Amino acid sequence: MSIVTRLDYASPLPGDDRVLLVMLPGAGIRAAEFAAQGMVEAAHAQNVPVDVAVVEPDLALYLEDGVTAALHEHVVEPARERSYRRIWLLGISLGGMGALLYASAHPTQVEGLVLLAPFLGTRGTMAALAKAGGLGPEIRSLATTAPEQRLLGWLSGHLAQEASAPALYLGYARQDRFAPGHRLLAQRLPPARTAVRDGGHDWPAWTALWRELLTRAPFRPRPSGDSDCYKS
Repeated sequence: MSIVTRLDYASPLPGDDRVLLVMLPGAGIRAAEFAAQGMVEAAHAQNVPVDVAVVEPDLALYLEDGVTAALHEHVVEPARERSYRRIWLLGISLGGMGALLYASAHPTQVEGLVLLAPFLGTRGTMAALAKAGGLGPEIRSLATTAPEQRLLGWLSGHLAQEASAPALYLGYARQDRFAPGHRLLAQRLPPARTAVRDGGHDWPAWTALWRELLTRAPFRPRPSGDSDCYKS
């Protein structure tokens, strides 16, 4: 397994208690686009030193269900060896699925997830979940693939337990083709953890949503047990 591309952008702010923010692109998005679209600059504008690593896994890792192992071996474990204590994942579209799959396998390794228009599963699965009432305990039986079962099963349990870590932030556009699934997740998140706007599955929506979520100070250290009250 290999990571095809990794671009690192260190925060100009000094400090030892640094955040490593790993940005994961969706299919067809290149790593360099995050900086070109202002995503990295926005992260660096926070009053916390946020170092950014844009990591572009080979698409085959998603198809072969190997993205979690690749992220752990090539990104998270090396970051721990470099003394990063605070690691966040930001995923767009398929990258959001990658972030959730990683969290489902290694929930204690990441402090938070920022999901921008995440791919949560097939349209058929999302429709079945909506008919069943949302992200409830029966979610595993409705998921149609093994990755969906792990991702959605962990997500349902995480929200039900009101776990404080990893924190979840969601941003999506109302006209996004994956919006039906996004709305199911938004129903379970606190308003402070969700941003929604008009738009589609594209950079103008994602960059605006990212900037809006940053106004919620996601990287501010939180007291233990602070979940902002996930909804049941």
